[in-house]
Amino acid sequence: MNSIFGNNISMAEKTLDYLWSKQRITMNNIANGDTPGYKAQYVTFEDEFRRRLMAGREGTSGDISDIIRGSRYFVKNTHDESARMDGNNVNTDVENVELARTTLQYQYEINAFNSEISRLRTIIKG
Repeated sequence: MNSIFGNNISMAEKTLDYLWSKQRITMNNIANGDTPGYKAQYVTFEDEFRRRLMAGREGTSGDISDIIRGSRYFVKNTHDESARMDGNNVNTDVENVELARTTLQYQYEINAFNSEISRLRTIIKG
């Protein structure tokens, strides 16, 4: 499939997977906002993906499609100190803003993906 459509489809797939996981983790943080001792989690993707792309640019990491397919996101725990007596470090205001931002990014990526499919459909139809 990638050979026909290039890297756009696989990159969109990875981005949507990442954003979906980011939404899931953020909602989990919000749901545990009152759980004593709970430490907020976050998802990373950009730094690892950027590192892999730079290695690919230098010719040490293979083809771009392999870099995209091999990129992963990671769920990490925050270790920030909590001002709360119960040890929970979730700031629900920050988490709600992050959820709204991630939702908008997800919608934007879906729109971009649909535009790419429409463009390809137009090319195929002639």
